[in-house]
Amino acid sequence: MLAVDVTCWLRPEAHTSPGRMMCHTYGRGKDQHIGVPGWPWSVVVALETGRSSWTAPLDAVRLAPGEDAAAVTAYQLRRVVTGLIEAGHWDAGDPEILIVADAGYDGPRLSFVLADLPVRVLVRMRSDRVLRRAALSDRRHTVGRPCRHGSEFVFGQTATWGEPDVQISTDTRHYGPARIRAWDRLHPRLTHRTAWAAHTGDLPVLEGTVIRLDVERLPSGAIPKPVWLWHSATDLDPGQVDLAWQAFLRRFDIEHTFRMLKQTLGWTCPKLRDPAAAERWTWLVLAAYTQLRLARNVAADLRRPWEKPLPPQRVTPARLRRGFRYLHPRLPPLAAAPKLCRPGPGRPAGHPNQRPAARHDVHTASRPDRPKPHRHKPKKPSATPRPRRTG
Repeated sequence: MLAVDVTCWLRPEAHTSPGRMMCHTYGRGKDQHIGVPGWPWSVVVALETGRSSWTAPLDAVRLAPGEDAAAVTAYQLRRVVTGLIEAGHWDAGDPEILIVADAGYDGPRLSFVLADLPVRVLVRMRSDRVLRRAALSDRRHTVGRPCRHGSEFVFGQTATWGEPDVQISTDTRHYGPARIRAWDRLHPRLTHRTAWAAHTGDLPVLEGTVIRLDVERLPSGAIPKPVWLWHSATDLDPGQVDLAWQAFLRRFDIEHTFRMLKQTLGWTCPKLRDPAAAERWTWLVLAAYTQLRLARNVAADLRRPWEKPLPPQRVTPARLRRGFRYLHPRLPPLAAAPKLCRPGPGRPAGHPNQRPAARHDVHTASRPDRPKPHRHKPKKPSATPRPRRTG
């Protein structure tokens, strides 16, 4: 099972660093999402089974200005899955690889682009989406083009849902009673815009299974909201639906990896100017994290006095990092001894810099710039505060 997400290396004061973009940040204000200049990174990790904060980072790509984030993610996933197949980690007859992602990714688009690979896509959808059912075959009308879309399935209107194809009720330890409902063969109505603007011919009908998860409480005490999921597979039985929503909860393990890379391993601490240097440093940090993951069974658990003891298979990455210092002297040397050197003389005192570094602007979007269509009539303000999405 693979998870993909974007994390940002914030560089708000690095005016001489090229390739910066406005990154969405959370928690920097009271109920505010503030944009901060930085370098966004798309990271793909392999998730483990069961409750664990460990992941296996497989790839990391910096999103450059002008690149389509969806296209970069699809190419990144294709490269990772192809590498896993060539390395012998997946053989014919094995279960398909499940890719989980958050609501920022277009699940139907990913499933269409990766249709030739043995993968299934499971993404969270926004609560204002509108999907369509399969078109009913009506033989009475033989003139004209047949219908390609059926009735609407509006996430925010219960009257359009109908009876679910699968319904499950279960008890959870952290969330209380949970209710899972699934509706089969729902698809978005695509248009020749955004990612599908260059598509030739008829747009595809990308059917999948929509899963709604309702819980009684949250561990943080906040008001629980329903979670909508879209699975690229159809005709799921109750066991597969029950496994799908639990697999999506494992996606949050990648957030623990991001926090480990930034707060413990110091991924975003160096003040690097060149994006190429940042890419090399990123791979060094990922290699260090991989060394910690491989040393889980041999390194000691160095815990604080107030922390509870954990079995060896449940040691967290941060606690293993503390005990790695005692394992390192027993390992064979993997690099040559560092050479002694002295810093250069630098610029003489009183001589200002005659060649200042170039300043670079901050880009606001990652997708290629497209000319906006000229509209003769001004748009009227919407009567609803939050219009629904039709795709």
